[in-house]
Amino acid sequence: MPQTKHTILIVDDTETNIDILLELLSAYDIVVAIDGESALEIAYEDKPDLILLDIMMPGMDGYEVCKRLKSIEHTKDIPVIFITANTDEDSIERAYEVGGIDYVTKPFKPRELTARVKTQIKLKNLLSDLNFIASYDYLTKVYNRRKFFELAEIIFKNSKEDLYAVMIDIDKFKKINDTYGHPVGDEVIKAVATSINESISKEDLFARIGGEEFAIICHCDSKEEIIEKNEFIRQSVEKLEVSTSNGDVIKFTISNGIAKAGEAICSLDLLLKGADAALYEAKGKGRNRVVFRS
Repeated sequence: MPQTKHTILIVDDTETNIDILLELLSAYDIVVAIDGESALEIAYEDKPDLILLDIMMPGMDGYEVCKRLKSIEHTKDIPVIFITANTDEDSIERAYEVGGIDYVTKPFKPRELTARVKTQIKLKNLLSDLNFIASYDYLTKVYNRRKFFELAEIIFKNSKEDLYAVMIDIDKFKKINDTYGHPVGDEVIKAVATSINESISKEDLFARIGGEEFAIICHCDSKEEIIEKNEFIRQSVEKLEVSTSNGDVIKFTISNGIAKAGEAICSLDLLLKGADAALYEAKGKGRNRVVFRS
C-alpha cells in the first residue's frame, strides 16, 4: 500500500520561484499561496506538513506570516523554512526569532533544498510519533491517563456548568484474563474502547486510564441526558462478542458511574472521586448498570 504523500505549502509571489520549487519537490503534494493572507487561510484549512515561506512579499511579509502561524494553536506546530535572497545575519536571526526552523537562500541549490525539506519532514514525523506515544494508549489508541488529566483539568477550569465525569469499568475482567489469557483480555479491552469511542461525540474527552478502566468528561444538558447516553454505551458493549482461537465466544459487560460538577465540587479530583464512588455503587448493585451520584 503506497504511503500518503506529505503536503508542502509554498508561499512566494514570484512565478519563477514557484515553478522551480514545483519541479524540485515533485515527490510531494504542493499547495501554493502568493501572499500572506492566503497562506494563513490555507495553513489553517489544510494544515500542511511543511511551509516554504518567502520573506519579501507585498502586504504581509514572511516574518509576520510566521509570527501569526505560531500564535495559532492549530498551526503553531507546522515547521516553516524561510526561502529568501536575503543573506545578511539580521534577516537570518529574525527568521529564527519569529519561529522559523530553517533558512534557505536564493538562488536555490537543488540538493541542499531537497535535503533540508527531507530532514524537516523526517523530524516532523518523529515528533508526531513521540507525541502519539506520550498522549495515546498503545493498545486502544484512545487518550492515555496522562493526556486525559491534562485536558480534563483545562475543561474543568474553563466550563463547570453541565459538566459530568463518567468512570467505566469492565465487569469481572480478571476472570476473563484468568480463563482465556491476557491476549484475549487485550481484545476485550480494545473492543470496549472502540465501542465507547463510537458511542460518544467528538467533543467528549475519553481515555483509558488504567487496566480495564476508562473515563469520560463531557457536557450534557440534563441528568436524564447523561444517563441515557451511558445506558446507550452500556447496552452497546453488552452486545459485543470476542472470539478466542479455540472457538469460544466471550460476552462481557461494563458498569458506569456518573457524577456532576457543582458548587461543592471544587476540583477535578473531587469530581472523579464522585464518579468513582458511583461506579463502585454500580458494582455493588450487581454490575452491568449505570449509577448517577449527585
